[in-house]
Amino acid sequence: MKDVRPKPPDLSLVSPFLRSGDALEPPERAETGEGAEGPDFPAGRAELTEVFASGGDAGAIGFALAQLPAGKPLLWVQDRLSALEAGRPHGGGLKRFGADPDRLVLVCARDAGDVLWTMEEGLKCAALGGVIGEVWGAARALDFTASKRLALRAERTGIPVTLLRFSAPEDLSAARRRWRVTSLPSAPHPGDPKAPGAPRWRAELFRARDRTPGVWEAEYDGAAHRLRLAPALPDPALAPAQLRAASG
Repeated sequence: MKDVRPKPPDLSLVSPFLRSGDALEPPERAETGEGAEGPDFPAGRAELTEVFASGGDAGAIGFALAQLPAGKPLLWVQDRLSALEAGRPHGGGLKRFGADPDRLVLVCARDAGDVLWTMEEGLKCAALGGVIGEVWGAARALDFTASKRLALRAERTGIPVTLLRFSAPEDLSAARRRWRVTSLPSAPHPGDPKAPGAPRWRAELFRARDRTPGVWEAEYDGAAHRLRLAPALPDPALAPAQLRAASG
């Protein structure tokens, strides 16, 4: 009789040292404008987070890494299209945001279904400090039921999980926090005004279980490995001018 049980996906481990190259409307009840204080988002919270970005904005990866524990083993699972469109993680870039390339397990999966299967299997390993799943575009396999299962597994195991969604629709999801992220010019360098400083993003939290949605300008504090959030400028086009004025 033919064996009809589902088989594990065909996955291949690859080197971690391979990455090529390198106006949002406020949601309802958004915390924006003068007097709004940026909330604290400590790294390592055991929950499912989704980060949405345009296909060409690889800076969103740094935003995601800044919310994971520094220096701990990390499982990163890409679907095939993500690897083709955006390349693979680069060791130097990982170090910039607190990740250790020597403790990275990078998996290339065929499609979103295989990505989800690998993430769930990885969450059985208590030694992991975090799990990242990178899925490009629309993914039928990543429906509400699949995200709910992933969210519950993250909370049960105590391991933070992040889904990176590039060029993807914001379909129904059980993720506890959902972000829209756009890279901004870096902050002025304290020692050289012509050199890049701390990475910055325009971050819109459009859904959260325990927070009021809002729009902020986020800056990465490498020494403390955390995000510093400040109220976003009313017009994103003003951000570069403000940074030039601060550096001058």
